[in-house]
Amino acid sequence: MRLWSIHPGYLDSKGLVALWREGLLAQNVLLGKTNGYKNHPQLIRFKDADNSKTAIGSYLRSVADEADKRDYKFNREKIPKSGECSLIKVSEGQIKYEFKHLLSKLKLRDPSRYQELKSLEKIKTHPLFTEVDGGIEEWEVVHQTATNILDSHF
Repeated sequence: MRLWSIHPGYLDSKGLVALWREGLLAQNVLLGKTNGYKNHPQLIRFKDADNSKTAIGSYLRSVADEADKRDYKFNREKIPKSGECSLIKVSEGQIKYEFKHLLSKLKLRDPSRYQELKSLEKIKTHPLFTEVDGGIEEWEVVHQTATNILDSHF
C-alpha cells in the first residue's frame, strides 16, 4: 500500500488507479470494515489526524479530482460524506523520497513522464498535506533504489 504524499498529478495512469484502489482499502481499514492492513505504516498519519475518517475522505476526494481532470470515472459515492479536516504535516525529506521513488517507477513504466518530471525542483504535495522541515518519516519503509536516486539528485 502506498498513499502518496506528493500531488496525484505526478502519477501516471497506472499509479493513479492504484492509488485510488489503495486509498479505498485504507478507508475500509480506518472505518473498521476489514481486518487486514490495520497496522500498515502508511496509515499512521491518518490515524494520528484529528479525524481519520474525515482525513482519508479528503485524501480520496483529491485523488478523484485528479482523475476527473484526466476524464477517468472514479466512483465518488465510495467516499462517505464528511466535513473538512486539518492539513497533515509531512516532512520535506519524505516528499523528496516519494518523488524519487515515483521517478524510479516511471523510468521503467512511463519513460516520457519520467523525462518530463526528472528535472522538477519544487515538488507539490497532495492537497491534504503541508510540508515541514525534516527527513524521511519514521513510518516509511525505505526502498534502496529510491534512496540511491535521492542521494544523487538532491
